[in-house]
Amino acid sequence: MSSGKSKSSHFKTLLQADVPQGRNGKHKEIVTTILGDLDNLKEGSALRIPLEGLAENKAKVRSALNRATRKSGRNVATASDSESLYVWNVSKP
Repeated sequence: MSSGKSKSSHFKTLLQADVPQGRNGKHKEIVTTILGDLDNLKEGSALRIPLEGLAENKAKVRSALNRATRKSGRNVATASDSESLYVWNVSKP
């Protein structure tokens, strides 16, 4: 296959080897940081993440965190107020 647009295609083509593998979304850094901090969090404690430091809004970060925790089988809870997002581990019964 060659790069560029062919006459029979509506889209550009590229070699399969050049296709990015994996999903490193724009929330990966903050979600990875939160998950790492949750690993070291003492029971009964919560992380306080200032909203002003986030590149995205809290709903998008919360959604990305939810996807990551479901994928890894983690059980966490979140809450928020006008200034911060709070995240903590939920103990399994």
